[in-house]
Amino acid sequence: MTVLLALLAAPMGSPPLIEASLDQRRGDQMRAYQQRKEGNLSLREIEARVVPTMRDAQYIGFDYDASAAVYTLKFLRNGTVIWVEVDARTGKVIGRTDG
Repeated sequence: MTVLLALLAAPMGSPPLIEASLDQRRGDQMRAYQQRKEGNLSLREIEARVVPTMRDAQYIGFDYDASAAVYTLKFLRNGTVIWVEVDARTGKVIGRTDG
């Protein structure tokens, strides 16, 4: 009972690691937005080109490397994660983990 009361009395909030991750994600989004204004393709345009080519896999998300202007789209097929790297400037696939 004492432990339960201590837990209930503890201050609520996001752990520092979650906050840092959210801050990084916001920063990545802002860099993607800025680069979009400079002529790079948007995530939606990249997804529209790549996702239909991965019919046998489930799309599970993306990462964006602003310094390289590369989107990495993540897919799941038969329990294996597949990463597809796409140049944000041209929309061309530049790498893929499943050969």
